[in-house]
Amino acid sequence: MSTHASTPRISWDAFERSLPAAPAALRALGKAVDDSGLDKRLTELIKLRVSQINGCAYCIQYHLNQARRQGVPDHQLDLVAAWRDAGVFTVRECAALAWAEALTGMATAHVPDSAYEALNPVFQEAEIVALTTAIATINAWNRIAGTLRFTPPIPSQTHPSRSAA
Repeated sequence: MSTHASTPRISWDAFERSLPAAPAALRALGKAVDDSGLDKRLTELIKLRVSQINGCAYCIQYHLNQARRQGVPDHQLDLVAAWRDAGVFTVRECAALAWAEALTGMATAHVPDSAYEALNPVFQEAEIVALTTAIATINAWNRIAGTLRFTPPIPSQTHPSRSAA
């Protein structure tokens, strides 16, 4: 079996050097979500799902690494791409994943009221704002890391100073 390696268009380090305010701003958004009290395991699930949809190898690996550190069960990580049929996600997780998918696809499809209405029984208004911010932020990271083809942070290659998405 051969492996096809995608050549980075710009390295992570070059991105950071070229426009340091950009990753700093995205990290600040991420910190705001973290500071909101929204469950970190939930945010990692939605970041992973959005990164799968957007096809960002860097962010998929990064958020798999983070989710494992947060204690997200392997069976959820294995099944997040098929969350609707998996039967291993809570009502709250399903509502968040549906919201994440709806917001990620809004360029091609209107965000349905039903996706928002599914949030109301299980999330408070401030949590919906934090969740929406997390989804917007990971979509921004995906568009940067995916299009510039940052090298995925495979655990044996993870650089401790890297802090993304």
